Amino acid sequence: MTTVEILILAIMQGLTEFLPISSSAHLILPSAIFGWKDQGLAFDVAVHVGTLLAVLLYFRKEVGCMAVAWVGSIKGERDNFDGKLAWWIIFATIPAGLFGLLGKDFIEENLRSALVIAATTLLFGVLLGFADIKAGKRTAEENVDIEKLGFKGAMLIGLAQAVALIPGTSRSGITMTIGLMLGLSRDNAARFSFLLSIPAIAMAGSYLTLKLILSTEGVDWQAIGLGSVISFVSAYACIHYFLILLEKLGMMPFVIYRMVLGFGLLWFVLS
Repeated sequence: MTTVEILILAIMQGLTEFLPISSSAHLILPSAIFGWKDQGLAFDVAVHVGTLLAVLLYFRKEVGCMAVAWVGSIKGERDNFDGKLAWWIIFATIPAGLFGLLGKDFIEENLRSALVIAATTLLFGVLLGFADIKAGKRTAEENVDIEKLGFKGAMLIGLAQAVALIPGTSRSGITMTIGLMLGLSRDNAARFSFLLSIPAIAMAGSYLTLKLILSTEGVDWQAIGLGSVISFVSAYACIHYFLILLEKLGMMPFVIYRMVLGFGLLWFVLS
């Protein structure tokens, strides 16, 4: 990989992991459009490490409180909401883990085409727009707090996260969509989605790391180091500014982007 490719792909991963526009789609597209070689397992591991560190650092206070409360709940101490939230996130991650384990080969062989990405980009973009319009019509008092989401609501978002293994869906996009439909505010839907991403990214990174260890692929340490740093910086900045702009702009800029991208891909595939 050239330095330019490393920079572009790492920035893409950092930004699109948390924006509702699909990171997998944007990492697949350069090779499909520009003919770039696959970035390889080592680089995939690097950018996953970078984005994972970014979300852990940004939500360090929430993660710390949940970890302490979760350990306390195991010890039989009095339960609080942080402990419940930790359990919700753990259980809500299971569907994605199972779907990934059972369906990864089928997805890799059949669903990583530009046509599939175009279709899912458009379909789930429309759903995101519908959910955002619905959320925009609610008053602040009508929004549901995360505390009232409940285990059932958390699992519904977790099931949606499993669907996001299909390229072009967007993990953050579909989890925020379901969160909005369940009554969460835009900010709370985004925050729950980001917290839910932590075990999901950790699982994906661990799986890729295992594949790398078992493979004979050479390791480009420059690509790993630069990719990790760039993806970390871009992901942290993305989370920070996305949460600031979300209440002002809503999801519509991303819906419009998905429509342009989806129809552009259809034109590219069918022309």
